[in-house]
Amino acid sequence: MMACRVVACIILMLSHIIVGFFADADDAAALLTFKNSLSNPSLLYDWKETSTPCRANTSIWVGVDCNDDGYIYRLILENMGLSGKIDFDSLALLPQLRALSFKNNSFQGPFPDHLNKLRSLKTLYLSFNEFSGVIPDDAFYGMNSLAQLHLGHNVFSGPIPSSLVPLTKLVRLSLEDNQFDGQIPDFQRHFSFFNVSNNHLTGHIPASLADISPSLFAGNDGLCGKPLPSCKSSKNKTLIIIVVVVASVVALAAILAFAYFRRGRTKTPQLSLKQLQVQGTEAHAQFAIMAPKESPDGNKGKLEFVRNDRERFELQGLLRASAEILGSSDFGPSYKAVIADGSAMVVKRFREMSDAPKSEFYDHITRLGTLSHRNLLPLVAFYYRNDEKLLISDYVENGSLATHLHGKHSSGGKKLDWPTRLKIIKGVARGLAYLHKELPSLTLPHGHLKSSNVLVDHTFEPLLTDYALAPLVNKGHAQQHMAAYKSPEFTQYARTIRKTDVWSLGILILEMLTGKFPANYERQGSSKGDLARWVNSVVREEWTGEVFDVEMSGTKNGEGEMLKLLKIGMCCCEWKVERRWDLREAVDRIEELKERERECDEFSSNASEADIYSSRAMTDDDFSFSINA
Repeated sequence: MMACRVVACIILMLSHIIVGFFADADDAAALLTFKNSLSNPSLLYDWKETSTPCRANTSIWVGVDCNDDGYIYRLILENMGLSGKIDFDSLALLPQLRALSFKNNSFQGPFPDHLNKLRSLKTLYLSFNEFSGVIPDDAFYGMNSLAQLHLGHNVFSGPIPSSLVPLTKLVRLSLEDNQFDGQIPDFQRHFSFFNVSNNHLTGHIPASLADISPSLFAGNDGLCGKPLPSCKSSKNKTLIIIVVVVASVVALAAILAFAYFRRGRTKTPQLSLKQLQVQGTEAHAQFAIMAPKESPDGNKGKLEFVRNDRERFELQGLLRASAEILGSSDFGPSYKAVIADGSAMVVKRFREMSDAPKSEFYDHITRLGTLSHRNLLPLVAFYYRNDEKLLISDYVENGSLATHLHGKHSSGGKKLDWPTRLKIIKGVARGLAYLHKELPSLTLPHGHLKSSNVLVDHTFEPLLTDYALAPLVNKGHAQQHMAAYKSPEFTQYARTIRKTDVWSLGILILEMLTGKFPANYERQGSSKGDLARWVNSVVREEWTGEVFDVEMSGTKNGEGEMLKLLKIGMCCCEWKVERRWDLREAVDRIEELKERERECDEFSSNASEADIYSSRAMTDDDFSFSINA
């Protein structure tokens, strides 16, 4: 009897091993087919035919989670810059797949085909990509196990698919920040989370959703009913439309009559900051700073100066000054205004600071006004109103680092060679170190470090801008737009630390060396490509100096120093926070760099790139950094 039991146990064990082996082989084949459908499959560098995704119930391939039977049950490929096609046909061959996430990648185009072949899927994240167009109405037909669906922060349009309505297990639905239109389907069940904010939805909100927070319906001007205000009758709407049309006709007639009377008697005045509309400039929509009204706190439009070494001027004089729009940043539009004494000022308009109390705003901005460093653009003055904040600083003629790195060079424009880039990086590091020293109580002493927020003067000395604003910017806006909130620790764990600024510094270093734009900054919440991952994959797989921007190709005897800076950048971009360098170490290493090799005589003029790498003692371990926090 005992022998039989032993034999039975052995047979059972062998059956598990055999089943697990074949399951692993089948799952591996399906995943490799999926990998080959991507535009950048090299990012999944450890998905190889010579290995398996699971071993002894342990996940081996990046992003893959295996269950006790050796089957893949979760595929989490987030924040990787993946692009191309999502081959749901191959993923449908994974019989135990229950959770799937492509959050914060670079997928574009229409909604992927054949999703509803994954009938056992419970959780799906496609949010923070660039999918667009109408989702087929039957896209989710038959997915009766689906409990969570996250499609937010894309460019989907058209109606919300009706195939979601019968999915009774669906309790979390995230569709915010798209372009969905039409009515919300009549979901006759309770959701633990439901977000359709910032779309173009209209009509009455279904009664089953009446207990959801109003903020999760915000940004849809056509929605009404609980939890939003009640829907108005069509009769009232018609009356309002008639009144508006009549008033508009009367106003237009008055304007035309006045224009006819004045024509020929006056010349068109020079545009002022108050009147600025930028006619005929396609690059900028119509922005205008309106004349300030008296706010509830009695503020009638007084500028508050934070520096004692500057001539005072009045807000009205600033608004009347000749002006031009410089552009629109993550916070709002910026204007160049030339005041009476001929000085050029930059006026930045902030609308996403309405949550900051007046006393807190005054204290914080006044503190920033005391900062003084060669590599910081000083704040000159500010204006506060509950619904309007202006920050005024000096105008820097030479523009931003982003323009010089990625803009088209004019015939006389200076290209950024290695010595110039090293000078800029050293200045940025010094300015950042100063902020960390002077603002020890802030989690994010800068918080928004990127190339468009680094100006360069006529000598290419860098000046940091938009620093230390995180405490004032509305939380939701900051998390969508500010550079620090695109860091691994925030995208994965919703937290930021002082080392988050180091991560931003690392991305800036890699941008400077490669000449590639870190495209996850282009659009809120998107990640069109993770620059740090790309650099890591190129260096690890190819070991080639081609990673460097071609504009530095003429550098003599500087390759070793460029490689040192590349290593510094990658150590600053370490995804695991505990392994990421602190700012002091990064700054010290940057300060040690020279324009030329100090041991340049060690190399002959014909030295190969491999010789350079090996002689600098930079091994694969030196350059590798974890991509799974």
